[in-house]
Amino acid sequence: MAAEAKYNVRELLAYNGARVLEDKRSVFVGTGLPMIASMLAQRTHAPNLFIVFEAGSFGPLIPELPISVADSRTFYKGIAATSMHDVMAISQAGYVDYGFLGAAQIDMYGNINTTVIGDHDRPKVRLPGSGGANDVGSFSQRLITIIANQAKRTFVNKVDFITTPGYLDGPGARERAGLAKGSGPYRVITQLGVYGFDEETKRLKLLSLHPGVTLDEVKENSSFEIIIPDKVGTSYVPTEEDLRILRQEIDPTGMVLGK
Repeated sequence: MAAEAKYNVRELLAYNGARVLEDKRSVFVGTGLPMIASMLAQRTHAPNLFIVFEAGSFGPLIPELPISVADSRTFYKGIAATSMHDVMAISQAGYVDYGFLGAAQIDMYGNINTTVIGDHDRPKVRLPGSGGANDVGSFSQRLITIIANQAKRTFVNKVDFITTPGYLDGPGARERAGLAKGSGPYRVITQLGVYGFDEETKRLKLLSLHPGVTLDEVKENSSFEIIIPDKVGTSYVPTEEDLRILRQEIDPTGMVLGK
């Protein structure tokens, strides 16, 4: 990242996450950076973005960053305060365009681990677990994942536990598992760049590098081979107005974005 950058890594991640989201679409949002990105999109280019939270909130206009998906602020000016059952039901029915999650590990097919590092019964690290993350990844039309620290320990050949299914073991695997045809991972955003998935192989593919990042850094910080096309773009960077919204309106305490 360029030394003169006026933004920190988390602000860049949130901004690029926001850029993926489209107006007049729905998004099932997880805690942390996915929440911030969705709030930023709603305040800028996607005012009609329909946000859904696991605890039962439909279509809120969130005043500032909640501490979790069950915080009362996730219901602010929403069109309905309902139940987890109803949220999962509309997701299973195919009404959710985007799922938006964080991850501790991801593999080349976009499978996500937020459960354990190491053996399941005797793990090195026990993580928060699924919550609704399996449902989000299984039933949303497109899954977006943010990983704040891309490294060989987070971009792994095989995740230690599949909390949220990506393309499983490759083309056709989601369909064989009973998941909707055409659904699955769509974008992965890290401190190094933005990734998509190859249409034929379903493997992770680099789309853009953040300013100042090199291809060598991308390769060095992955345990698997990332598809790198002939033409790689440069990621978007937040404007002063985007940063003002992030810092003053969305996360004024710096709870997630930092100071």
